[in-house]
Amino acid sequence: MLNMNFDERLAINTQMQEWQASPSSTVWRKPLEREAKESGHTTSVVKYEPGASFKQHSHPYGEEIFVLEGVFSDEYGDYPAGTYLRNPPGSKHSPFSNEGCVILVKLNQFDKRDLAEVRVNTNTAEWLQGQGGLQVMPLHNFEHEHVALVKWPVGEVFKPHKHFGGEEIFVLSGTFKDEHGEYPKGTWIRSPHMSQHHPYVDEETVIWVKTGHLPVAL
Repeated sequence: MLNMNFDERLAINTQMQEWQASPSSTVWRKPLEREAKESGHTTSVVKYEPGASFKQHSHPYGEEIFVLEGVFSDEYGDYPAGTYLRNPPGSKHSPFSNEGCVILVKLNQFDKRDLAEVRVNTNTAEWLQGQGGLQVMPLHNFEHEHVALVKWPVGEVFKPHKHFGGEEIFVLSGTFKDEHGEYPKGTWIRSPHMSQHHPYVDEETVIWVKTGHLPVAL
């Protein structure tokens, strides 16, 4: 239905998108990729109004969340901005937000063997030294799939590289750049298998990045 050609490179500034209604009158969303109307492979930015909730539902093929603003909650805990969550295939929960929140959500995209439940508060987790001046915070790895935060210092330039299995980025702060354009906070970028770019930044920038996971184009 939406952006399901995985050979296509996409860059969407979600700050410029309008909120769309969801099945709940107090939950809004900005769809980025969607296989079907309310099912299948889906990536969205989702906003819960204060006091919003969803009835209990299951995740037959997994759910991945990064909390962008506010506090997201379910019956298992409260997750402030900066929390990374993975609810594995077969899990279920009843999400809500007392104060309201904005989250990046990816549905039905797990390998069926990837059964790890993940909860990482990136506000307190440790940064590791990456290549050059980069700092990296690993969030999840499964075979060829890797998820991390990457912090870019002022003026950092990374070497040109290809993306085996594709690359997906969400800009959390600052402005990410490459030879194709500039991507401010809130931009979602999807680059296909074996695409290449030469990224850099002028200001300190933090990105959520996922590699090696994109399916074959439909």
